[in-house]
Amino acid sequence: MHTRRLTASLAVGLVALAGVAGCRTDPGVAAYVGEEEVTVGELQTAVDTRLEDPALAQAAAGREDEFTRLVLTRLVNAEVYDRFAQRYGVTVDEADVRARLDELLAGEDPEAVYAQAAAQGVARADVFESIRQQLLRQRVAESEGLVDGVTEEELRAAYSAALPSLSQSRVGYVNVPDQAAADAAVAALAADPAAYPAIAAQYPGEATLAEVTAVAPADLPPQLADTVAATPPDTATSLTVPELPGVLVVFVGEPVVPTFEEARPQLEQTARGEAAAAGEPLVEEVRAGVDVTVNPRFGVLEEGAIVPSGDGVVELLEEDGGAAAAAAGD
Repeated sequence: MHTRRLTASLAVGLVALAGVAGCRTDPGVAAYVGEEEVTVGELQTAVDTRLEDPALAQAAAGREDEFTRLVLTRLVNAEVYDRFAQRYGVTVDEADVRARLDELLAGEDPEAVYAQAAAQGVARADVFESIRQQLLRQRVAESEGLVDGVTEEELRAAYSAALPSLSQSRVGYVNVPDQAAADAAVAALAADPAAYPAIAAQYPGEATLAEVTAVAPADLPPQLADTVAATPPDTATSLTVPELPGVLVVFVGEPVVPTFEEARPQLEQTARGEAAAAGEPLVEEVRAGVDVTVNPRFGVLEEGAIVPSGDGVVELLEEDGGAAAAAAGD
């Protein structure tokens, strides 16, 4: 779950980029961001450093040109975020990012998470930079009054509002051969709810849960959601399900309701995500005012990403000779 969250947290803002192309064409510059430059040497170093990770090198194998463009996109994006931070006078330091990463990892093995990211073409440096950008958006949104901070009062209000969705149902279901067996199972569970595991053991199969399990309402199979909602705690009922042989006995236990402290990490994560999202339009305003020019040797800016530039590559390679060809790889 935490890996998905982290994975979900990395996906935001890694590739998004926009700008207005200019006419600057120094062959030693991979991209201009306003008056700042990302040099060819800086780009090559960034690519080489990332490919020192065997998992990342394997992910990029056969896609070296695409990977170079992706790294350049990320470097340009980092420059845009530097301008964003300067405009609003907000800073995020290394300690801030590491603290946020620790929260997202929530006790998971960092090496395993980084390995999973590398297999998707995301280096440690990119993970770090993505978190920095999220924190910048969050803090700017808070400083500009677009959202409230993550205060105790706000979290408790969010807890009260979200409690129905945070609560889970304890559910079990057993696929029995006929209505007579279903009636017997329902009666047995009415007499002793703790008998569920023994009853389930009599009818093993893909449509039988061996133990009563806590399930979020949204995760219930559609055929069961209404039945579970209408069944009082610690009771059972039966129903037939299309295309399922026999009868399904559904048992509903006492609901699982998280305390505020148990729900706090999820509530904080949601609040921070909303703040980071609220800051995105402000980033777009900064991007719109920055003249971003990409050396056609590496591609062109198109719909927020650096993509192959077609004929422009040939022209520049002819001007710059073999060294340019080696750097471009196209």
